[in-house]
Amino acid sequence: MIVPSERQSIVPPRIQQATRPTRARLGILLLLSTGTAINYLDRSIMGIAAPGISAELGLDAATMGLVFSAFSWSYVLMQIPGGVLLDRLGTRVVYCCSVGGWSLMTLLHALAGGLGSLLGLRLALGAAEAPCFPANGRAVATWFPRQERARATGAYTIGEYVGLALLTPLLVLLMQHAGWRVLFLVCGLLGLCFSVVWWRGYREPTGCARIDAAELAHIRAGGGDAGHALAPARFRWRNVGRLLRSRRIMGACIGQFASNSTLVFFLTWFPTYLQRERGIAAQDLSWFAATPFLAAAVGVIVGSCASDRMTARLGSATWGCKIPVVGGLLLCASIALANHVADNRVVIGILSLAFFGQGMASLGWTVISNIAPPRLLGLAGGLFSLAANLAGVITPLLVGAIVSRTGSFHGALYVIGATALVGVFAFGWLLDEVEPLVLPATD
Repeated sequence: MIVPSERQSIVPPRIQQATRPTRARLGILLLLSTGTAINYLDRSIMGIAAPGISAELGLDAATMGLVFSAFSWSYVLMQIPGGVLLDRLGTRVVYCCSVGGWSLMTLLHALAGGLGSLLGLRLALGAAEAPCFPANGRAVATWFPRQERARATGAYTIGEYVGLALLTPLLVLLMQHAGWRVLFLVCGLLGLCFSVVWWRGYREPTGCARIDAAELAHIRAGGGDAGHALAPARFRWRNVGRLLRSRRIMGACIGQFASNSTLVFFLTWFPTYLQRERGIAAQDLSWFAATPFLAAAVGVIVGSCASDRMTARLGSATWGCKIPVVGGLLLCASIALANHVADNRVVIGILSLAFFGQGMASLGWTVISNIAPPRLLGLAGGLFSLAANLAGVITPLLVGAIVSRTGSFHGALYVIGATALVGVFAFGWLLDEVEPLVLPATD
């Protein structure tokens, strides 16, 4: 029996008459997973196309590091504006505009004629993609009760890795036969089609035609926002300061920066590492490159399922989130072991273990959805994503500089492993509790 609440008047009558519980949130999760897969495909194909681009346009390792990094310059700068737009305009509108914008920019990469146009398009792509993950976090906090959020986050995060693992062999084959420009053309068109699907399919819970009162009550009982009549929060710089002064927020931000450092290496320099450092032939590259991405997908599943089970059993998200994330970051640090192995098969095993750990550590968005103040979900997610994606600015440049200066990836792998250990400290100690942050009243 559903007990009416004082806010049930905002639920359409047709929803209130439903008697069987629905699972409309799974349809929303499918949309998020598909969007995330396309998002990572569009930002990552530069890594696949890099050898061809470098050869055709005459770009050395340091310059390619600049190209890889440029995406994250604008991506980072647009995190707070993107979060503000989410809090003002909502997930449906902002995500649709973001998908359409980044897909168009991806398509235009096919027309790049030199370093200048390539840098400009990377900057535009980063700006357009900026709202994606804050929107994902906002949607999960809205549509899912707390005890389901790790699995929901894991489900859309898997899209990052599985999409790349399955499509990398096809994209490499396509590039070998049609050139690198076709990769951007195909992926851009795919994203433009999805923007239409998103607009037609996404709604907030109380405006969704597929949800009933039982599912709505389930979401609300677990702390989901579920369309409660919260007035949009106006942007105030003092709210930024309040969030940044929180040990909880800062621990999550630093920890996610560390986790993203490993991820960014695999999204940018990994194919070049396999060819240049390990001597793997282009025709064998796709299968070697796909294995760590599959391992990362398994890591996401293991981490998210373990997190939700521990959260339900212990009645607290603190240890349910901390244990998988800290364990995953410890595995990320093992990437440095690849410097001491000659057999490429063993190297792929080590890199797969490190990326498996990064998949486990990818629960950072579950953490931020659980600790962010409800009215500032977009802003908190924007700050979190800004800090996390500083790794996208720093890591490609640093790796490119090290490789250019030393002629080897050895130093780069040591740096990435050490950064993962910083993340262990941040998530393990600096982040005190995974509970909603209470701030002074905002306006």
